[in-house]
Amino acid sequence: MCGIVGYVGPRRATDILLGGLARLEYRGYDSAGVAVVEGDELKVVRRVGRLSNLRDALKEHPLNGTTGIGHTRWATHGRPSEENAHPHTDCTGRVAVVHNGIIENYTALRDELASNGHILRSETDTETMAHLIESYLEGDLASAVRKAVNRLEGSYALVVALRDDPSSIVAVRKDSPLIIGLGDGENIVASDIPAVLEHTRTVMVLHDDEIAVVSAGAVTVYDKDGSVVDAPELMEVEWDLDAAEKGGYEDFMLKEIHEQPRALRETLRGRMGDDGTIQLSELMMTPAQVAAVQRVYIIACGTSYHAGLVAKHLIEGWARIPVEVDFSSEFRYRDPIVDDETMVVAITQSGETADTLAGVREARERGAKVIAITNVVGSRVTRESDGVIYTHAGPEIGVAATKTFTAQIAALTVLALKLAQARGALSDDRVRALWDELLTIPDVVEAELQDLTAIEECAAEYQDVVSSLFIGRGIGVPIAMEGALKLKEISYIHAEAYASGEMKHGPIALITPQVPVVAVATQGHTYEKVVSNIQEVRARGAQVICVATAGDDDIQRHAEHVLHVPRTSEALSAIPATIPLQLLAYHIAKLRGCDVDQPRNLAKSVTVE
Repeated sequence: MCGIVGYVGPRRATDILLGGLARLEYRGYDSAGVAVVEGDELKVVRRVGRLSNLRDALKEHPLNGTTGIGHTRWATHGRPSEENAHPHTDCTGRVAVVHNGIIENYTALRDELASNGHILRSETDTETMAHLIESYLEGDLASAVRKAVNRLEGSYALVVALRDDPSSIVAVRKDSPLIIGLGDGENIVASDIPAVLEHTRTVMVLHDDEIAVVSAGAVTVYDKDGSVVDAPELMEVEWDLDAAEKGGYEDFMLKEIHEQPRALRETLRGRMGDDGTIQLSELMMTPAQVAAVQRVYIIACGTSYHAGLVAKHLIEGWARIPVEVDFSSEFRYRDPIVDDETMVVAITQSGETADTLAGVREARERGAKVIAITNVVGSRVTRESDGVIYTHAGPEIGVAATKTFTAQIAALTVLALKLAQARGALSDDRVRALWDELLTIPDVVEAELQDLTAIEECAAEYQDVVSSLFIGRGIGVPIAMEGALKLKEISYIHAEAYASGEMKHGPIALITPQVPVVAVATQGHTYEKVVSNIQEVRARGAQVICVATAGDDDIQRHAEHVLHVPRTSEALSAIPATIPLQLLAYHIAKLRGCDVDQPRNLAKSVTVE
């Protein structure tokens, strides 16, 4: 998630902008820039890489203006480069724009602007907004911004500076956060609270479609119709700076668990066309090529491997294509059967996982079409694959994957629908119905995060165990595996996961009253089988924790603790079933005094084999 800071006041703008952007560095970025009104000019300085590169450039050529905007960019459209870095300007250099979010119709807008004589120099969706505002700039800046954003489809937090008016900047948002820190004779616009806390704890929260005109001594907020908002939302921030970087959460991991609804919405955004077809142009494959796929290999490591196992159920069930899921570290060493009718899907959060990159190279050498699923634009896997599907989860600071896992499942679900639709294995009506339900999953997750009492009580009871087993059937098996991985990663409790039908083939020997069993028992065609497996372990003394579907009161007879999740179709149950297992691991780890953000011996990106 990119960082935005804007300033109007008596002080040198670059001092405030750089300080605020530094407070947002934890979010991740690949370039940074500022635009400052300096006399009768709007001067822009941008640099690729760390904020220190921009700071050094401004030391060499300082800007002394007191009105400006700044940005740290995490690339979504266009590679990391100085040309693609924000702020972006219009043809005349009068308008400068910084932006977070994704403009879905930017290609059409870009073509329209180019046909009207505008010269666009970057690969970004953001630059179109600078030119669009320019085209409407007849009176005041706020009116031009309002007209421009009415043309936009997608999400945005937008801050605009105008060369001709050093007394104010304009801010607007839709589906992307933006706040205003209210100071004494100065005001600071930012995408997150940490950027302003050094200067003020009084914060104005902008809501969707509200436009704010921000000057040194006043902030006026308008609604989308241009009427003044009489009582904008104000809040007094009580967090310290360290806590503010975490959005008021105790840890990055907990913050990222709670960011999952937004990450899911961003990953799904714009994937269904007006004609009812799944939109995945990033595959770089024609419809005929997609339809011709005869085999799918999924290669991944760790959490990404579990996302791949979920995808196997969906692709085989919907598209009727055989799918193999392999550990990346094993794939290249076992002479896999791969040819030009094979799609190899490489899943890697960082895009730099060494084993997965080696598998990508092996697959391409054998003629397969390689599609990467990653969270990091410009990472190595994006350069070595034929196509890329990005998860728009934003930077994930905690080592244990949470929001990136569910975003991967979302992206893989879209891919499964694309394959099924291209092959005619599902009707367009069925694809639309599944898509409509998929769009409700972020709301389902949001509802799950409202009341954590049952999870906290469960964690308190089992914080001292030394070993545990996780079981499930069907799509519940990879969720059980992910739950076990989360518990062992951050709490250091030994945990193993099995398809529950395998318990009698060995693992049941481990059952004692001291080894709790966590069962994924959501409603589905194997539900009764899972209940039978639960009864088997209870008969041998195990205490059972069930993840079950809301409304299933009967399951309480078979478990000591039940963690209910909202009802969904079986095919889309993986993401909701994951949330309580993430939270259970988190709360157990916290009770054990573990560092949930930086677990021992682990790194966020595994860049060696």
